[in-house]
Amino acid sequence: MKQSLVVAFAGLVVMSAGIELIIAGEIRVPDDHKSIQAAIDAAAVGDVVLVAAGTYKERIRLKPAMTVRSVGDDQPGDTGLKRAEATVIDGGGEIGDGPGVAMAEGATLDGFTVTNVGTYDDAEWSKHYKTQGEEQAHEPIGQPGTAGIGVIGVTCVIRNNIVHHIGYSGIAIQGSEGKRCSPHVFQNVCYRNMGGGIGCMKKSTAIVEENKCFENFYAGIGHDNASPLVIRNQCYGNVRAGIGISEGSQPIVRDNRCYRNRRAGIGVRTGDTTRPVIENNDCYENDMAGIGAREESAPIIRGNRCYRNRLAGIGSRTHATPTIIGNECYENGETGIGQMSNANTILIGNYCHHNGKSGIGFAACESGRSSVLNNRVIDNTLVAVGINPGWTVNLWGNELSRKGGLPPIVMVFAGADATFTNNVISGEGVAGIRVAGTVRAVNNEFLGLSLRRTGPPNFAVWALKGAKVAMSGNTISNWRHALHASEAETVISGNRISDFHQVAIVISQPSESPIISDNTVVSLDQKAQIATINGVPAGVGNNQLDRPSQTDQKR
Repeated sequence: MKQSLVVAFAGLVVMSAGIELIIAGEIRVPDDHKSIQAAIDAAAVGDVVLVAAGTYKERIRLKPAMTVRSVGDDQPGDTGLKRAEATVIDGGGEIGDGPGVAMAEGATLDGFTVTNVGTYDDAEWSKHYKTQGEEQAHEPIGQPGTAGIGVIGVTCVIRNNIVHHIGYSGIAIQGSEGKRCSPHVFQNVCYRNMGGGIGCMKKSTAIVEENKCFENFYAGIGHDNASPLVIRNQCYGNVRAGIGISEGSQPIVRDNRCYRNRRAGIGVRTGDTTRPVIENNDCYENDMAGIGAREESAPIIRGNRCYRNRLAGIGSRTHATPTIIGNECYENGETGIGQMSNANTILIGNYCHHNGKSGIGFAACESGRSSVLNNRVIDNTLVAVGINPGWTVNLWGNELSRKGGLPPIVMVFAGADATFTNNVISGEGVAGIRVAGTVRAVNNEFLGLSLRRTGPPNFAVWALKGAKVAMSGNTISNWRHALHASEAETVISGNRISDFHQVAIVISQPSESPIISDNTVVSLDQKAQIATINGVPAGVGNNQLDRPSQTDQKR
């Protein structure tokens, strides 16, 4: 009897001991109502609207605390769930007002295809795909538009849906003054929309989880002054970034895969209040950088893997101030971590290897700055570190090495200023550091792997015309010369030099009188010299030349 009463009065609000109990009922489309909106209008709080497979040419607006779900199980189809593929909400193109689906507080939308809301322009999409979005209007994702699924100032659940060919963003989430807006957007597929696949805007704080966003006109997942949690999504083939972060957004972006996007895998821009945490993502095979920061943005980028991107694994430019920690960047077309156009970067504990040009690169600018601490930069094709004009760089505690090849391990160009402290610089090539700018080298270990006595240069430090070099407290071994300087200003003091060829320090046509003092030079060669200036042996002064015996060497 009691069970019969419960069934008969499903949906009735029962008051008992001051507690309100809501018993949900089910309404079926098209059995009970021909349209989804008619079923929603007839539903009570907490009801479930079950929609059979078919195409429904309408736009719908949900009520609070209700569920609208397609009929069927969670069997996968070609794009998403089979039931989502078979149950279509067709918004009628330009005909109709509002989003394809307008969400409500506490409501759930589960398992639909939402399409044809506004105008999808394939010619426009193709044009900007070819030009990598360079000709797109520089507009924030929060510009007005009509979404496939719209969320304004409510907390709700959007799951298992397929949203495509929308004239704006596929799923658009906007905060509202004084209202919490934290929807859970879970396991949706968003593609070929004329905005972002998923857009988070206006201080919303969504959870965006395990969605697949591809071939959207802007980013796969975009942010405008929003701070969601963005986790375990796949974003690929989008016209701009896989995940785009701008306009003061501060999301946590974690465990995503961003690949084969036309620009960056993850792109950050516009202002020093744009401060995302980007961690443990895989960004690969993108047409620009794996992760890019620009326009004064200040992301924390840590623990990511960025590989096989066309330009850089991680790139910073236009006054960006990222902190880049513990990332692995490898097999990128140009550089593992690249800086340009007056960025101000901190690089700590990164591993950059087997990149096409440099492990860490600094392109010419007016006034860039960087601190490079405890990174491992090995076996890149040209140089471990290349520092071009306009940069002031402090490098401390790094491992910088490369086997084989003629390029120097580190190159400091004219107009650049670099300080090297407590680094290990090892390998082969023409130099450990080849410098035309200003270099201070303190307490480093310069370890040559194959001393070359003749042929191309093989110097621990090679100072070119106009260079300024100060070396102190370094340990230098197995290079033809510890320092070779021509028309440069040099100070070399307090270093220990061993396993060189004939002359430890070679200086010619110095621009200022060189200072050579307090160095300890060790050689078995009875003809070895501490230094020559213009080919003439220099006075040893307070330098020390040790000639250990063969017995001492064996001991």
